[in-house]
Amino acid sequence: MSVTSRYREAWEGFWREAPEEQGAVFWDAEPALTAGRHLALFEAHLTDPGLAMVDLGCGNGTQTRFLADRFPRVVGVDLSAAALDHARHADPAGQATYRLFDAVEKTGAETLHAELGDVNIYMRGVLHQTEPDDRQQLVNGMATLVGERGRAFLVELSQEAKPVLMGLAQSPSGPPPKLAPIFRHGIAPGEVADDAVPEFLRAAGLGILASGEMPLITAEYGSDGTRIELPSKWVVAGRAV
Repeated sequence: MSVTSRYREAWEGFWREAPEEQGAVFWDAEPALTAGRHLALFEAHLTDPGLAMVDLGCGNGTQTRFLADRFPRVVGVDLSAAALDHARHADPAGQATYRLFDAVEKTGAETLHAELGDVNIYMRGVLHQTEPDDRQQLVNGMATLVGERGRAFLVELSQEAKPVLMGLAQSPSGPPPKLAPIFRHGIAPGEVADDAVPEFLRAAGLGILASGEMPLITAEYGSDGTRIELPSKWVVAGRAV
């Protein structure tokens, strides 16, 4: 099973249109406010920091490059070839490697695991942007990649984020400039129930090692000039021990 062509093309259209500069995309906040904070929660749970780190859903690679400064081998993977073009263009020194990857396709996950071995995974805000029927397959693919020794860090919008997003989208002046393209390309964040994420993980054979709440910082600002933050939950997962 793989993602629908409509979904893939929506992402291609979005990234083909997206500006090159860092911070021009709604979720492309600077790493000090995103992956840097997440790493402080994640790093203590790594059984082997020397495993390859996979940034799953890497987009234009902003967070991937941050991770590449801290881990010996970092691979950014994404469904969109246009996103990977952005990532490679922003990384002329080749700090990380980037590859096209359909996370819900079982054979793709098996092939990548055969190449890299067990990996650690960083995944920010991907599950809620995935088609509902593909979410369990995506988590199953993650479980294949982490294998026995790897760990996965997931941060996803909580249910409380939906009214915030809807309020922004329905503003009398229209959605903020960096949010509007997401809706225009038909990839508006979907709703994932807070209790669904642990169930996806358990069904994939992964246990929860740590969890908590932390706002997901965006690169957009409200009309009052304050940065938009979305309620989110994070989880560290690995093989149940």
